[in-house]
Amino acid sequence: MTWKWTIVSLVVIVVVAIFLRTYNILSIPIFADEAIYVRWAQVMKAEPTLRFLPQASEGKQPLFMWTTMLSLGFLNDPLLVGRMISVFTGVFSLLGIFLLTHRLFNSKNIALIAALFYAVSPFSVFFDRMALVDSMLTAFGVWSLYFGVLAAQTRRIDLAMLTGFTLGAAWLTKSPGVFFLFLLPTTGLMSFWPKSKSRFFSHGIRLLGLWGISWFIAFVMYNILRLGPGFEQIGIQNKKYLFGIDHIWTSLLNPFTAHVQDITNWFLLLLPGTVLIMFLLGGILAWKKSRPALILLLVWGLVPPLFVSELAKHITARYILYAVPPFFILAAVSTAYWTNLLKKLRMSWVLILVLIIPALWINYLVLTNPERAPLPRVERSGYLEEWTAGTGIKEVAEYLKIEMFKNPNSHFVIGTEGFFGTLPDGLQIYFEKVPSITIIGIGVYISDAHPRLVDAKKAGNKVYFVINSDRFTGDAEKEGLRLIKSYPKAARPDGSRQELLFFEVTEDALK
Repeated sequence: MTWKWTIVSLVVIVVVAIFLRTYNILSIPIFADEAIYVRWAQVMKAEPTLRFLPQASEGKQPLFMWTTMLSLGFLNDPLLVGRMISVFTGVFSLLGIFLLTHRLFNSKNIALIAALFYAVSPFSVFFDRMALVDSMLTAFGVWSLYFGVLAAQTRRIDLAMLTGFTLGAAWLTKSPGVFFLFLLPTTGLMSFWPKSKSRFFSHGIRLLGLWGISWFIAFVMYNILRLGPGFEQIGIQNKKYLFGIDHIWTSLLNPFTAHVQDITNWFLLLLPGTVLIMFLLGGILAWKKSRPALILLLVWGLVPPLFVSELAKHITARYILYAVPPFFILAAVSTAYWTNLLKKLRMSWVLILVLIIPALWINYLVLTNPERAPLPRVERSGYLEEWTAGTGIKEVAEYLKIEMFKNPNSHFVIGTEGFFGTLPDGLQIYFEKVPSITIIGIGVYISDAHPRLVDAKKAGNKVYFVINSDRFTGDAEKEGLRLIKSYPKAARPDGSRQELLFFEVTEDALK
C-alpha cells in the first residue's frame, strides 16, 4: 500500500473514531468524578489563587482540569467541554498508536489495523466520551513510548527531550504516569546495538544519558506542583488506594486473583473478545517477526495492570485504560498476517469485519441505549445505576432555567444530597456565575425538609430539593415536599431502580 492510500485510510479511521466518540455524547449521564473535575475547572478559572485546587483538596494532579479550565466558554455545556477534551486526546492516542506500530513493525497495514482496533474498541470509545483523566493519561503514555523508541533508535537529544515532555505531562495527569518513567529503559530493546564491545559500552552510556534527560524534564515538570498548596496530599491519597509493599509477602493472591479475573472479564467484553484472541495469536507471530518489539509491548501492556492488581485496594476498567494500546498493536500483527493469507480469496475485509462487529454492536448500544449495553458489572453500577450516575441532573437544570426565566425577580435555593460529587457539583456546573441561584449540599441520608431549606422558604425564596430515592427516608407529603418529577436510573440486577427525586419545598413545609 502506498503512503497516499495509507493516509486516506487513516483519515477515514479518524473520522470513524470521532463519530463514535461524539455522536450522542451525552448518552451516559454525568458521572461523579466528571462533576468534580468540571466544577474544579470552573472554580480554578474564576479564582486564580486556586489553580492547584485538585491537589490541595483531593491529592489529584491538575493537568486535565487546567485544560478544561482553558476550554470553558467554547461550548454552552461545561460537561460537553470536558468530554470533548477526552475526544481529542482519544484521537491523539489513535495517531500515536499508528505511528508507534509502524515504527515497531515497519508495516502500514499493521499500523492501520491497530489504529482501527483502537478507534472502534468499546474500551476506548466509552472512556474517550467521558470527562475523565484516563483518556489523557493514555494519550501521553502512547506518545511517551513512541518518542522513547525513536530516541533509543536515533540517539537524538531532541527526541529524548520530547520523551521527557510527554512523560512529564502523563505524570501531571495522574499518578500511574510514573509507570511510564520506570518502563522507559525497555525502549533500549529497540535500539540498534553495535557488535563491537567498545562501541556497545559507549552506546549504552549514550542511552543512559538520553534517558537521564527525559527523566530530568519529567521531574522538573512534575515538581511544578510544589508551587501550589497540598503537594503532599498526592502521596497521602495514593496510599489510601494502595496496599503497602509488605502486602506482597503477607497476602500475595488477595485481591490479586480477583482483580485479574475482573481485568480478563473487561477485556472479553470491551476489547472485545475477538481482539483479545487476535492479541494472543499476535504474540506468537510477533515473536517470529520482532522479538524486541513483542517484549517491549508485553512489558508496557502487562506490567502496570499486574502491579495494580497486586497492590490496588479497588480497581475499575478505566484504571487500566492506559495499558490497553499494546494489546491492539499485537492483535493487529496477527490480523494483518491472516488478511494477507485471505487476499487471494478477496476475503481479507471479511476477517476485519468479523473482528470489529462485536465492538460496533456494543458501541451502538452505548451511543443509543446505554442501559442495554453489556457493560462490566462495576461500570454499569457506577455509570448508570447508583448515586454516582447523574441521571436527571441536566433535566433538573433545564427546568430551573425555565423557572428562572419565568420568575426573573426571584431568588432560587436548591438543596441537594451530599456535599461533593454527583450532587451538588453536577448541578452547580450549570449555574456558574448565576447570582439568582444558590445550590447547597445538606446531607447524605435525609428524612425531612432540612431547616436551611425551610429558612430559605421563610425568606421568600423559591426552594427546591434534589436527592436520590435510596437516600430519602422521609414522607414527602408530610414534610411539605411536592414531587415535580422523578428520573429513574438503569435497572439493577434484582430489577429495582434508583430514582433522582426533584421536589419543590412548599408552604406546607413551614408548618
